[in-house]
Amino acid sequence: MPKVKKLVLASLLLAILIIVERLVSVQTQFLRISFAYVPIMLCAILLGPAWSAGIAALGDLIGALLFPKGAFFPGFTLSALLTGLIHGLLLYNTKNNRQFLVRLIISTFTVLVFVHIGLTSLWLVIMYKRAFIAFASTRIVSAAILIPIEAGTIFLLKVFLDPVIKTFLASGRDEGGESYTPDDENQETV
Repeated sequence: MPKVKKLVLASLLLAILIIVERLVSVQTQFLRISFAYVPIMLCAILLGPAWSAGIAALGDLIGALLFPKGAFFPGFTLSALLTGLIHGLLLYNTKNNRQFLVRLIISTFTVLVFVHIGLTSLWLVIMYKRAFIAFASTRIVSAAILIPIEAGTIFLLKVFLDPVIKTFLASGRDEGGESYTPDDENQETV
């Protein structure tokens, strides 16, 4: 995919992420329910770990500046960056739907357990000076519910969007106006 298309797609997903995370989500002091995982995982699938980590971190920073919902804490930005990185490492360049589904379940489980239950609970302990188990216990219940919901949603989106992605994102023109196909990346130029 040409760099311009990557940048435009990442910008679009970043805008969607900020809107979904800050304006459409339900948030209490200790727990947030949102569909912010969708643009992060789509970026991970389409663009890879560096892009998805970048938009996740930028989404947290820009969202905190534009729509603050409490005190800013850099630990949450680190959690967002790790979320995008983990999804990107596991979901980018999957060969078939079966391999994708296995990697999707692993990445969803890893992010929910280690980042959302572990790190987010730790950040809340640092901020509010309460026991770790008090924060982690509510997150364990929500993670058990969210794993099949997130994995199912993303798997259905990928299966549905695969023809669109192949048609509109994989071909086009590069920066110099040359015709571009995905096979061009594998060929060396002299």
